[in-house]
Amino acid sequence: MEKEGKYIYCIIGTSQERNFGPIGIGGKGDEVLTIGYDDLSMVVSSHPMTKFVVNRENMLAHEKVIEEVMKEFDSVLPVRFGTVASGADEIRNLLDRRCREFKDLLRDMDHKIELSVKGIWKNMDIIFKEIVKENKEIKKARDKISNLKSQISNLKTEVGKMVEQALAKKKEKEAEKIVDILRRTAIEYKLNKTIGDEMFMNGVFLVDKGKEKEFDNIMDDLGNKCRDRIKFMYTGPFPVFNFVNIVIYPEEWER
Repeated sequence: MEKEGKYIYCIIGTSQERNFGPIGIGGKGDEVLTIGYDDLSMVVSSHPMTKFVVNRENMLAHEKVIEEVMKEFDSVLPVRFGTVASGADEIRNLLDRRCREFKDLLRDMDHKIELSVKGIWKNMDIIFKEIVKENKEIKKARDKISNLKSQISNLKTEVGKMVEQALAKKKEKEAEKIVDILRRTAIEYKLNKTIGDEMFMNGVFLVDKGKEKEFDNIMDDLGNKCRDRIKFMYTGPFPVFNFVNIVIYPEEWER
């Protein structure tokens, strides 16, 4: 029989026992509960002490639980996906050892949320025309291709590399403009990797809940101002996944 452990989702600042319902990871309807120590609690559910399966379904379940907790608590510290303790005693011991660290983080993240902003160019033909217009070397090489029948293949490769580099710089420059506007309302921000040619920005912003409406208004203004050129994918609020991710190493359980 597999030994049951405790899968950990996040840390909250409460000593009261809580039950968030049968929404535990693994699809078995396990209850999500709290295990507490000294005004701190870890939000957990039962899970076998076997190798954890990393897949999209489990990742979404992990995030869903944290988002559910966030509906009731203003400060939530996400714990790294896939963290399992052997039982309640291990959890309480860890809360004891890292008590000050967790309390400081809860204070820092109190009333904070994460908002995601992706910027996507609507028409890449226009973007590539702008790149040619803005880069004299690319225009010169392109014109050379039009006039030469020999060595065209090498020239096309050269131009392709130049365009790729110019596109990366253009993404960076346009993302910087958007970030400069949004950072005035945000406490902190991070830029994540973009996907494909069209996406030029993939940012997350740490925002005080009291300024969420102000951030919304800025996004509305940006959407209207750039509607012919850019599509914004604006989502949230989320737990502060990109700004806090508590890591518990295996050796910490063994103390």
